[in-house]
Amino acid sequence: MTTKEQVLKKYFGYTQFRKGQEILIDSILEGKDTFGVMPTGAGKSICYQVPALLLEGITLVISPLISLMKDQVQSLNQAGIHAAYLNSSLTTNQYYKALEYAKQGVYKIIYVAPERLLTGEFLSFAKSVTISMISIDEAHCISQWGQDFRPSYLKIIDFVKQLEKRPIISAFTATATKEVKDDIISILNLNNPTTLTTGFDRDNLFYSVQTVKDKFKIVEQYLEENPDKSGIIYCLTRKTVDEVYEKLLKKKIAVTKYHAGLSDRERKENQDAFIYDTAPIMVATNAFGMGIDKSNVRFVIHYNMPKNIESYYQEAGRAGRDGEASECILLYSPQDVVMNQFFIDHNNENNELEDEQLQLIKERDYERLKKMTYYCMTNECLRDYVLRYFGEYGSNYCGKCANCLTQFETIDVTDIARNIIGCVEQVRQRFGMTTIIDTVHGSNNSRIRQYQLTENKYYNTLSGVPIYRLRQIMNHLILQEYLTVTNDEYPVVKLTNESQRILYGEEILHMKVAKEQERVKEKKEKKAKKLLGVMNGDLFEILRKVRMEIAKEEHMPPYIIFSDKALKDMSAKMPMNRDEFLQVSGVGEVKCEKYGRRFMEVIIEYKDKEKK
Repeated sequence: MTTKEQVLKKYFGYTQFRKGQEILIDSILEGKDTFGVMPTGAGKSICYQVPALLLEGITLVISPLISLMKDQVQSLNQAGIHAAYLNSSLTTNQYYKALEYAKQGVYKIIYVAPERLLTGEFLSFAKSVTISMISIDEAHCISQWGQDFRPSYLKIIDFVKQLEKRPIISAFTATATKEVKDDIISILNLNNPTTLTTGFDRDNLFYSVQTVKDKFKIVEQYLEENPDKSGIIYCLTRKTVDEVYEKLLKKKIAVTKYHAGLSDRERKENQDAFIYDTAPIMVATNAFGMGIDKSNVRFVIHYNMPKNIESYYQEAGRAGRDGEASECILLYSPQDVVMNQFFIDHNNENNELEDEQLQLIKERDYERLKKMTYYCMTNECLRDYVLRYFGEYGSNYCGKCANCLTQFETIDVTDIARNIIGCVEQVRQRFGMTTIIDTVHGSNNSRIRQYQLTENKYYNTLSGVPIYRLRQIMNHLILQEYLTVTNDEYPVVKLTNESQRILYGEEILHMKVAKEQERVKEKKEKKAKKLLGVMNGDLFEILRKVRMEIAKEEHMPPYIIFSDKALKDMSAKMPMNRDEFLQVSGVGEVKCEKYGRRFMEVIIEYKDKEKK
């Protein structure tokens, strides 16, 4: 009898399961409904793919995007597993042919879009075969409180009810607050499920936030310093995508772009250029990314702040899926908040909902935006901030984010805070942050004169404090809830119940400020040296070229041949025969037979040259 361990090694090339995988796999194999919340890159797909190969019938994987299905099926076929997808990208003939093969038992795993479930042809097929499991990927899409709510996901439970025998139901997601988790379990009618959250931490990711005026200069500088890295640059609007893309093209950088304004053909070609590493830099809106399994994405730069922590976590999480060190950089400006508020106010995605529900979602989106904005302002550990949002609590020091590696000092800002709060009170809570700061700093612009703010009691009282510091302190007051900001089109600063405590001297306010702006690089350099001590850098580059040659020959993304992690392990172990090659992480039997000789020939040649 085949074991789960044998399946893992034979097809996926791993000798042991990662954290949480075995618990979820065992639960499915015992016939239990199962719900896993695992971070991107933690191996969610293994949790349903391994049992799918051991269970008697077919496993249906319900997935929201064509790119996700295509990528997964391509990877499975490369590993020697018969799999197929059923979605709108197939012609009518291809669709019926795939269904026919499925009826004949050719496929163990079939990926299907939720929209297909209740069509006559698919229902007829589903009732004629043994479906052992239905696995829902990106399960947060079923909850209207999830950041990617898709009404089509609500068809899943209607589909299940039409089957003569209810299959095992498993669900997986990387992003779910407690509210969303409860919603998923309830809507899918999961029967006493095994539920496991392995944690949201991705310790291979380095987080940083930079508040800058010239965002493009930062991007240009980063790409110059990291010429061999593949990455994604996320922008809020199509216009910004086009602008950044054009500027990078002029700099002779191998770049492509992706947004909803491009034709289907352009999007497909550009996505392929990125996946195949022809253009390793992708500039895109958030329309790009879900289901892109490209494992060697070494950085994700957010050119603008996203709308909520869930989106940020998911998008940033597309870096370092292979577990290798990668960077997540967020370039923040206050204008990003205004743009996101505009999108919330003009959201047309959920028109089928009642007005009351729409208002609730709008209020929820504003609250999420507020928490995302606070992330960009905090001087505390960035990783800890994200983890706390999802209900995990750490030490507030990770040593792997820009804030933790910046030296801070604590200063008393009580007097400055008192003047700012006093100004807000005196103007009767009618103005936004910029006007309040301009007033206390003593600006003489037209707006200040128009509203006669030069006569305000607090005008010019903080002229000696730099504008950037006043903004930091005001942000701190909002973070600590001594002030609040309305969710209007033109946000206004308001007092809170806590404001009086500062105003009347009942409380002293301290704030952490950076001593220096430069990041401490010592730890990163140490880690890089340690890695180079194990991995042969020259051989790794040679193996990458071999992988690219094979990828071009087979019209396959390079990372599907072997991940960077596998190549690094190969360059460290230098396998000389079949048994040694199978010891490389990520090398299964099918890939060993297919590619082993070609890579080993290069390794042997390299070792011979070394001896000479």
